[in-house]
Amino acid sequence: MNVWIAIVVTGLGCYALKFGGLVTPQRVLDEPRVRRFTEVVPVALLTGLVAVQALADGKALEFDGARMAGLSAAVVALLLRAPFLVVLAVAAGVAAGLRLL
Repeated sequence: MNVWIAIVVTGLGCYALKFGGLVTPQRVLDEPRVRRFTEVVPVALLTGLVAVQALADGKALEFDGARMAGLSAAVVALLLRAPFLVVLAVAAGVAAGLRLL
């Protein structure tokens, strides 16, 4: 039963967060600090997710050469301004190729 309570509370929290974004006055959104916050936070969250996926295995940190090579290939593809799907394909291809070897 505790799982369902957590699911319902999380769902309500997500709905409240989205609703809060819809009812926020435009003058608040136009403030430079708020605008800067909304530009920086998604990048920080995505970086954190990438770091966890690249360096974590369960509850332990693990330095996996294939993952690091895939991540490095993705960074190079991003620096070359490749489209996002190409970046994903390059990273997956490099990691899979190294694991195959």
